[in-house]
Amino acid sequence: MKEYKVFAINPGSTSTKIALFQGDVEVFSKNITHEAAELKQFREILDQLAYRKKSILEALQEANQSLTGTDAFVGRGGGLVSVVGGTYPVNDRILADQRNKVSVQHPAILGAQLAHEFVEEYGGQAFIVNPPDVDEFIDEARITGLKGLYRESKLHALNQKEVGIRYAKSLGKRYEEIDLIICHIGDGISVTAHRKGKMIDSNDIAQGDGPMAPTRCGALPVKDVVRMCFSGKFTEEEIYQKITKNGGLVDHLGTSDAREVGKRIAAGDGYAKLVYDAMIYQIAKQAGAMAAVLEGKVDGIVLTGGISYDPYVDAELKRKLQFIAPVTIMAGEFEMEALAAGALRVLTGEEEPKTYTGIPCWNGFHLG
Repeated sequence: MKEYKVFAINPGSTSTKIALFQGDVEVFSKNITHEAAELKQFREILDQLAYRKKSILEALQEANQSLTGTDAFVGRGGGLVSVVGGTYPVNDRILADQRNKVSVQHPAILGAQLAHEFVEEYGGQAFIVNPPDVDEFIDEARITGLKGLYRESKLHALNQKEVGIRYAKSLGKRYEEIDLIICHIGDGISVTAHRKGKMIDSNDIAQGDGPMAPTRCGALPVKDVVRMCFSGKFTEEEIYQKITKNGGLVDHLGTSDAREVGKRIAAGDGYAKLVYDAMIYQIAKQAGAMAAVLEGKVDGIVLTGGISYDPYVDAELKRKLQFIAPVTIMAGEFEMEALAAGALRVLTGEEEPKTYTGIPCWNGFHLG
């Protein structure tokens, strides 16, 4: 069987991660950092396209790596309407929807644009894999206590899906054959119910839901939040910052670094321990809720993300959750591997590619 050459591109706020794969073996990778001062010159995210491409080509040249003969260029994706999970060839609709800002703008949208640019120059095919826009919630998961306010899927789709696929393989099964709870524990925390290959429910990592995280507030008492909003002490933007960037460990302890929190706990900081234990408690509580979503039929619970390297977090979550199902640690993130693997599954015929149509897979309820 041919060993396909795949180039993965994962643009972030101040960096661009790149990796070159020969088959499923990573042969080169680099995290290209971008100075904030350099990025400030660009008014829109898409204005960074030529700059990021130049940075990538320079990094490859320095490492004596060539993109000649690459079979697939695969980017992170994003900035699209809601889609089901899978691998999508980059088409004109994807490029247009990102340019027309049909959804939230994040540097990840540059992944598809860069993949397209490289295909134009080097040939091959361009893909995105499980972009942030993946939404596979069941209808019951969307309803809230206020008509017209609905829950949508905002989670770590790329890593969640890859971890699910890898865990299933460890059991000698396919991802579509098992039911899982996957806890991605990083700067944001998503605890997700996976039923037969679909992420049917999870907490929202973007809008204030579920466990607090290093930088995010998690679920809050709504009436108290309303009082904050109308107190005159905070602007609208400051409230958003508290929810998504300055909440959680940052608000309580002044740091988002779990390692720093661990050092404080070891030095006898009782409040740091209380807050850290509360975060762990909330993760376990959310996982228990996802067990109910799966009606107790859980083949495994997987802990992933950067904080799952912490033995204390792992031990506490195992203690709290092992009565539900076996708990497995798959620490870190597998985003670059996930991008390459998604492209390879299509190239080898293991998986059928999805087609992006620009029509949301969910666009509200239209009931009487």
